[in-house]
Amino acid sequence: MAEFVRIHEVGPRDGLQNERGVIPVADKVVLSEPLSRSGLRDIEVGSFVSPKWVPQMADTDRVLAELTPVDGVRYAVLVPNMRGWEGFIAARVPAVTYEVAVFISASEGFSQSNLNCSIAESVLRLRPVVEAASAAGVGVRGYISCVTDCPFEGPVAPQAVAHAATLLRDVAPMPLSLGDTIGRGTPARVTAMIAAVADVAPVSELAGHFHDTGGQALANIEAALACGVRAFDSAVGGLGGCPYAPGAPGNVATEDVLKLLTRLGYDTGVDPEAIVAAAKMARGLR
Repeated sequence: MAEFVRIHEVGPRDGLQNERGVIPVADKVVLSEPLSRSGLRDIEVGSFVSPKWVPQMADTDRVLAELTPVDGVRYAVLVPNMRGWEGFIAARVPAVTYEVAVFISASEGFSQSNLNCSIAESVLRLRPVVEAASAAGVGVRGYISCVTDCPFEGPVAPQAVAHAATLLRDVAPMPLSLGDTIGRGTPARVTAMIAAVADVAPVSELAGHFHDTGGQALANIEAALACGVRAFDSAVGGLGGCPYAPGAPGNVATEDVLKLLTRLGYDTGVDPEAIVAAAKMARGLR
């Protein structure tokens, strides 16, 4: 039996947050619907962040209200602080399986740019979110940004990423997504980074999140697979970018990840034809 690799689709959130024009709620929902029916088990559909800083996500509450959920699919939203948690609680729909994502950076420069606070302060902000989610029975996933390079400080040491992983898992034993935010990672550096993080967190709890700025995303996925990682974030149609990370134009495309994993003999449970159709739709939103 083929080994299973889990794909976390982040296009509706991480993919659309950097688009210049305002994308109507109806279009966001239309994009999420075929993804929900494609066999994907995890889809990130929005974030409860300040609309002042990320206006594309200002209507996440309406997206949750209008989505048609599919059994077996977990819908994720980014929640940076208790104000975001309160927004999520007000918007969530009963009987839908949700996950909240909290995030920190492995570099102080990016933390200041993205969150306007230090790494230590960002952990203090997210701790009550994790505690509230635990009390409410909502799953939590941790994101670590800039795991190979920072747009402001340059290369990031593997031990800095391991330290960030320790900070998150000291809050709660959550799974971690390791983000090459500006797409400058290489297989050798990704391997070294994962080795460092694996000293403080089980590899089974790690996911790779690669941007394809440098054309190395698929090679980096292969390197992560060789390290034992069996979960990856990707965005249909290669959508993406971060408004606080210059040089981060796009996530690795879900359809390309599927082709790679199929060629390597892994099972994802995802219908490639459904993803290709959704990718065409996603590119039309640009």
